[in-house]
Amino acid sequence: MAVVLVVDDEPLQRDILKTILDDEGYETYTASSGEEALGILKTLRPDVVLTDLKMEGMDGIRFIELIPGEPIEPSVIIMTAYGTIASAVEAIKKGAFDYLTKPLDKDLLLITIKRAAERANLLKENLQLQKALFDRFKIEGIIGSSAKMVEAVEIMKKVSSSAATVLILGESGTGKELAARAMHYNSPRRTKPFVAVNCAAIPETLIESELLGYEAGAFTGATSRSKGLFEAANGGTLFLDEIGDLPLMTQSKILRVLQDKEIRRIGSRESIKVDVRIIAATNRDIEREIVKKRFREDLFYRLKVITIELPPLRERKEDIPALVDFFISKYNQELGKRIKGIEDAAMKALLGYHWPGNIRQLESVIERAVLICESPRILIKDIKSELRSLQQDRILDFDLPDQGVIFEEIEKELLRKAMEKANGVAAQAAKLLGMSYKTFWYRWEKFNLHSPKEEILP
Repeated sequence: MAVVLVVDDEPLQRDILKTILDDEGYETYTASSGEEALGILKTLRPDVVLTDLKMEGMDGIRFIELIPGEPIEPSVIIMTAYGTIASAVEAIKKGAFDYLTKPLDKDLLLITIKRAAERANLLKENLQLQKALFDRFKIEGIIGSSAKMVEAVEIMKKVSSSAATVLILGESGTGKELAARAMHYNSPRRTKPFVAVNCAAIPETLIESELLGYEAGAFTGATSRSKGLFEAANGGTLFLDEIGDLPLMTQSKILRVLQDKEIRRIGSRESIKVDVRIIAATNRDIEREIVKKRFREDLFYRLKVITIELPPLRERKEDIPALVDFFISKYNQELGKRIKGIEDAAMKALLGYHWPGNIRQLESVIERAVLICESPRILIKDIKSELRSLQQDRILDFDLPDQGVIFEEIEKELLRKAMEKANGVAAQAAKLLGMSYKTFWYRWEKFNLHSPKEEILP
């Protein structure tokens, strides 16, 4: 039950109020003056404060002004005589929750106390939710002790408190959205919205209306006004994932928003001011896209005020054991399992795999392993099918020549062979290599391999 502090300089009134509230199950404390109440508030955090307006010494309004607001300000109810209602209204302007006129009506008193306690409980739940989000996405909690991850985390720490635009680079599955959320929830904007949109997942004909919104009648099917994602994220952060896939026309609209800090809904002549921090991400080589006239150079430089590069998992394999422990713990909790760890042979297999799907793929492998595992520890048989056991065995048995190898040449050859086996169908070639279509095509273009037949590969 809620905690209530009653502040009144009339002993009889205090006693009556305490009796009423105690009988209702409230944990009730009393103070005879504003000064005494402030002393109590140094150690007590009540949900509701019920205070008289007119008291000797410090009056109720001055008392409200001095009530500490951290971590949560209590809901304050003012008691006032009929002739001083104007003063009660002034108290509400200063933050009081409500006021009651004397003589007090018991039923109205209890209803108002209940409403004030519910408000205080909602504030507590909101604070707990914010703390949970902060703990989940705190930058220090991003797993990785490899040099490249340490560097990325250090940059995130430095820029989180600013409003600077950030461009996150990295392959699919490297945790770009996690990094964006971490920066948002460690920023002054943490209590405002974090809105994420995958630019590659929205049809080109709809992306502009999704971002900017539209007025009723702006186009066929626009039966009512709709706010866009920039408005939805006002005061907070808009995460534009796969921004390299945006059409050039939409790129120009985003550039204008970044420059003018205002948007104009489709079909409207009015501009709307927006305060939005942009964090963008892409797995494309944007500078190469600029050369090919597929990305605006001016937008690129607007976005890359701060650039963070997230390395692929194959370049930070020393982080795999910690990531595995984290995912085992996560899916133990979600699936009701008690897996205690992973056997050495299974860990060796994970460390030897090339992880084309990066952390997202590793998480999927561990989730399945936790689900099907029947022993206290994950065994090699629990992950072998996921890692394409035949190919994995060959990788594990392969001995590097003394003179070493050129890894990129091997990778290019794998891409060529996969495309050959898939008869030029990129989606099938990507599947053969355990990659997403976008990752395959990104790497195919990165190595500038010959273009397959247009009628086969879109």
